[in-house]
Amino acid sequence: MTAQLAALPFRHVLTVPAEPSAVRLARETAELALAEWGINPHHPSVDPALLILSELVTNSVRHAADRSPQVTVIYAAGADCLALAVHDRHPHRPTLPGPATGDGAGGLATVMELTLGLGGTAVIRADADGGGKSIWITLPL
Repeated sequence: MTAQLAALPFRHVLTVPAEPSAVRLARETAELALAEWGINPHHPSVDPALLILSELVTNSVRHAADRSPQVTVIYAAGADCLALAVHDRHPHRPTLPGPATGDGAGGLATVMELTLGLGGTAVIRADADGGGKSIWITLPL
């Protein structure tokens, strides 16, 4: 997956304070980046991608702000792939629910349902020092 992400020609990185306003800013930045990259705002992956992004940033703000004063969002895209990552410095790595767990895991369950429903992927990558993590989502375009 790393090689695939490295090949994506469009990239943008946003670092914001881990505050509720980060959710809106991350979403607005995504909309601007996608428009700049020529991605049709009506593509079937765009609205779910924005919802996924909102959920992931919300989770970082709610659950990691005490240890991670900032949240970093990475946006990347190519001709047939959109990738989003949300990074914080809290060491806890949540478990991503499976496609049919039905465990009511809230936001992450929604993230996984949308991601898998579109044929995308999700992975959590720990920082090299174990002190943080990134949740990466890839969706087809």
